[in-house]
Amino acid sequence: MTRPASPAPGDILVERLNAEGARAAMPALCDILSDCVEGGASLGFMTPFPPDAALPFWEGVAEAVEEDAVALIAARIGGEIVGTVQVGLKMPPNQPHRADIKKLLVHRSARGLGLARRVMDFAEQTALCHGKTVLVLDTATGEPAEAIYGRLGWIRVGVIPHYALMPDGRSCDTTFFYKHLGA
Repeated sequence: MTRPASPAPGDILVERLNAEGARAAMPALCDILSDCVEGGASLGFMTPFPPDAALPFWEGVAEAVEEDAVALIAARIGGEIVGTVQVGLKMPPNQPHRADIKKLLVHRSARGLGLARRVMDFAEQTALCHGKTVLVLDTATGEPAEAIYGRLGWIRVGVIPHYALMPDGRSCDTTFFYKHLGA
């Protein structure tokens, strides 16, 4: 994927994909996840991670979308999906007001265009539409995403040392964040 020209704000489309849309977008979604893992993002996968290795993950996401357990948000530039995030909607009975933000991904070729903010804003509005007022997420400590969440108004809760592995096998700490929506 080549870097898109700096798009005008109207050239960026952020939308929620239904299960059919998720399945139709599988090639692009697989490419984005592969690109992020190959770029060093700690997302639960190890390198090497070619796009076809991401297919089982996205098939599971499409099933969760179909069950309304997950909202899948996608950002497009010129019709091409270059970013995504998920809102985990299905929670235990004692947490009907909470949702999990999962796997904020922006293809390396499309970074620096404000897509993370756009998809996260859309994810927050989606959560509110589902009655979710407390959002939670985690990210690898010291990585660029950690700074993004702080700029977006997320509250840092703390760090768990040696929580996960980076794609190359190194241990990494994980930082947890939350955000209250609405009043």
